[in-house]
Amino acid sequence: MTVVHSTLPEPARQVTGDALQETLVDLLGLSLVGKQAHWNIVGPRFRSIHLQLDEVVATARTYADTVAERAAALGVPPDGRPETVASAFGLTGAKEGWLHDTDVVRLMAESLETAIGRLRTRIDATEKADPVTQDLLIGLTAELEKQRWMFEAENWPRED
Repeated sequence: MTVVHSTLPEPARQVTGDALQETLVDLLGLSLVGKQAHWNIVGPRFRSIHLQLDEVVATARTYADTVAERAAALGVPPDGRPETVASAFGLTGAKEGWLHDTDVVRLMAESLETAIGRLRTRIDATEKADPVTQDLLIGLTAELEKQRWMFEAENWPRED
């Protein structure tokens, strides 16, 4: 049963709904990874990275709400239940315990890079299906790329 009827034809609604749901899971998971790291970071750059993690979490939470509301507006019920996020989450997660600042930077850069790659696939998928959703995903990608850049710059020069 659909409570809200979509303005999109069914095939476009399906593609768009899948893209939005996958993005919602990534964002909710990313906010949890960011908070876990925020609470457990240690090291000489504690304060600056601690605050930077709050920026990522705020971005993820704000966009999660926007993404979920976009899905609802299209007649797709968003699913942000913990069990859904836990079963579908595909980004790198934080390990248990204290996290050295260099490891946190690496973790966040990797998680953001994966999320961005997944978003770019969804941007392509929604190009014809729903340009409005595509625009939302493009804006989100720009924000996450900015955050990734800031984390990457923290660990320069790379220790590879």
